[in-house]
Amino acid sequence: MAGKTLRFKTNYSVSNRIEPFYKGGKVQMLVSASRALLLRQWDWKQQKCSRSWRAIHNVPVASMNFDCTSTLLATGGCDGTIKLWDVIKQYCTHNLKGSPGVVHLVEFHPDISKLQLFSSSADCKIRIWDLRTSKCICVLESHYSVVTSLAFSPDGQTLISSGRDNICSVWDLESKVVKRTIPVYEAVEGVVLLPQEGDFSEMGVNSDVLHFITAGSKGVLRVWDSSSGRCVFTQTLQDAPPLILEGGDLDPRSLVQILALPQSSRLATVTTEHNILLYQTPTLHVKQQFVGYNDEVLDVKFLGKEDTHIVVATNSSQLKVFELATNSCQILYGHTDTILSVDVFHKASMFASCGKDKSLRLWKMDGTSGRVHCVAQGSGHSNALGCIACSRLKKVFLVSGSQDCTLKVWDLPETLPNEGCEPAVLTARITEKAHEKDVNSVTVSPNDKLLASGSQDRTAKLWDLADMSLLGVFRGHTRGVWSLQFSPVDQVLATASADGMVKIWGLQDFSCLKTFEGHDASVLKIIFVSRGTQLVSSGSDGLVKLWTIKTNECVKTFDAHQDKVWALHGSIRDELIVTGSADSTITLWQDVTETEQAEEQAKQEEQVLKQQELWNLLHEKQYLKALGIAISLDQPHTALCVIKEIRQQEDGMQELEKTLLKLRLDQKESVLRYCVVWNTNSRCCLDAQAVVKVLLTHLSPEEMLQLQGARTHIQALLPYTERHMQRISRLLQSSMFLDYMWQKMRITGAQDRVTLDDEDNEMDTSPQLIFEIDKAPMQIPDVEAPEQNMEEDEEFAADLEQCAEEDESVSTGKTARVNGKNPSGDEASDDSEDEDQISQVSTNPPAPVPCVTAAVR
Repeated sequence: MAGKTLRFKTNYSVSNRIEPFYKGGKVQMLVSASRALLLRQWDWKQQKCSRSWRAIHNVPVASMNFDCTSTLLATGGCDGTIKLWDVIKQYCTHNLKGSPGVVHLVEFHPDISKLQLFSSSADCKIRIWDLRTSKCICVLESHYSVVTSLAFSPDGQTLISSGRDNICSVWDLESKVVKRTIPVYEAVEGVVLLPQEGDFSEMGVNSDVLHFITAGSKGVLRVWDSSSGRCVFTQTLQDAPPLILEGGDLDPRSLVQILALPQSSRLATVTTEHNILLYQTPTLHVKQQFVGYNDEVLDVKFLGKEDTHIVVATNSSQLKVFELATNSCQILYGHTDTILSVDVFHKASMFASCGKDKSLRLWKMDGTSGRVHCVAQGSGHSNALGCIACSRLKKVFLVSGSQDCTLKVWDLPETLPNEGCEPAVLTARITEKAHEKDVNSVTVSPNDKLLASGSQDRTAKLWDLADMSLLGVFRGHTRGVWSLQFSPVDQVLATASADGMVKIWGLQDFSCLKTFEGHDASVLKIIFVSRGTQLVSSGSDGLVKLWTIKTNECVKTFDAHQDKVWALHGSIRDELIVTGSADSTITLWQDVTETEQAEEQAKQEEQVLKQQELWNLLHEKQYLKALGIAISLDQPHTALCVIKEIRQQEDGMQELEKTLLKLRLDQKESVLRYCVVWNTNSRCCLDAQAVVKVLLTHLSPEEMLQLQGARTHIQALLPYTERHMQRISRLLQSSMFLDYMWQKMRITGAQDRVTLDDEDNEMDTSPQLIFEIDKAPMQIPDVEAPEQNMEEDEEFAADLEQCAEEDESVSTGKTARVNGKNPSGDEASDDSEDEDQISQVSTNPPAPVPCVTAAVR
């Protein structure tokens, strides 16, 4: 590890998400009804809607159920009508009227040959409908409150009904009378029959009499003998103390639905908190629990030596321990009010919790079975406990902070009780009045010698854990301090505040060393990562930010939550972080820095190979494949190089047409998009125009419009194309004038050169002929030696190159002189003199000239 280079983290990706998946209704739901009066049939394996049709009901559907063949569906509406649907052919077969008020229960008779439907509505009566005649054949009266569930015996002769009037009725369907009314002393929400096959002696079932199981408001399962009306077995929740409810409050453990799963020998129940519990028969032990809705997540921590679990505190009195591999959850009971904070012991399967019930609890997870149980509890604060911290080196103490402004240090017993025993009682060793307002956060240093606390009074304080003496105060935040953490390697403390800032403080002089600003609202949680070189923060703006401490830089911002991110924690191996939010979502983040770097390196290597292949194809003149590779790399410059290479061939335009027309439709769209970029530069606009010409020539308007974004690309081509045309027009005009001026300048230059040659030849002042006279018409004599002609050709070429390098400023000057004035506005006299000389030579020839040939081209 010493030789391994530390790499800063640059990115996290969501690897798992625990979010609401159940918010009420039946446990099994293949057809759903919405307020839009639509029925939807779902393919639950593919997680998509396979069919939808109108419900015909004029009001929302309140209940629905399938028959045993899953071909008929009954829907009960809020208007008192019941409709039957053929699910396969999707049409309504029956419309049953006569129920007063909302039809909240429909159930088919298990014997399909009887063609009977049972229903219950607001009058608390059970109606039996004959589907052959679409008429009500009987009304069963026994309940005086809402009927919640019906269960039929295997022979179809006995019916058991349950209601919120605390009774269950056993009916003889032959005589349509009540055989027995059984008081169950709770509002029953569901009832199922116990299978007649199997050994249920563990539950006290020793006879062949019909037995049934009820689930209700007390959150327990009870097994009843239908003949005697006696409860033979009661299943209770482990470690679940009785709740003290005020007024009409519902017990959060109340069961609202029960469903038999005969193939797996299980029962599924649903609680009022939207938790799904699976019980294994015949023992009725809880095998699995799934949390359908977490409400507001207040704190979350990794748990276990390999970070296999997470413990979650939500806006309830239950703790939830999730197994990350399966999302299966254990619900822990013990607190009697909302749990506000949890903390774990380092590299141990133990954690502590505290909440509004003014108490704290210590929990331990069994390494073999994975079950969690409470091993110790303590109380002593006079107000709610808002934070708790565990010792880092050894499992020896806890520190709690409360809204009563005090800190308490709790020593743990040397031996902890086993599962099933009473929890040990914790006693506070030290109590210290720490702050002027609520204590929001506490944390223990890595060596277990220091304690830091943050408060709503806008300060953080450093304490000596040996005697809780105050070592110093950190002042600088303008609002309350929500979170603080010691660095794992440096002697610094990081704090997060409601003022939107994160600060790092030195432990020696208590000065602020760095400040990080970036959140738009309160910063609620911070942790150190990358061996203390980086920070991760979460805020009430729903954002999670990754910071590099050395550069004060926010490396990345993650937006995966819709509400305050209260919870944030990092794994032991520093490769995972977990966040929890008030939007009821728990998100697990995976460090993908090395993966991204490896992918980027592989991508670069692939691009190098493709570039090499591209140049090889160009060398072999396989232009179509080369252009395809350039487009696949999405490199406009590389594609331009291919286009230039094609146009440089002898039959470049024909080769370009042949190559472009063989491209796929999406490749043509890419080339057209590249042309928009090329056309903005005068150096490569000709290549862009050549490509556009091919496309417009060979593709019809309909085919052009099939290209994605063709309208936008063509509109973007127009402004620069017009600009290039104007520039070319100006260059053409300048070149024509340049040619005209060149002719005149060469004639004058030839005369001056002759004069200079005369001065070199002993100042010979005799007149020299500029022109040679050809007395023989239509014949060109040899007027100069070949060497002289070659010399003049070389001078002409040099002058031509010089003129070609001149830009528009030269052309502008010449244009001014053509108008008779120089750029300063004076009359141009040089041109007039030249014209006079030329006129004089032309009008005074030595003899009649049939043909005049100049010594210039």
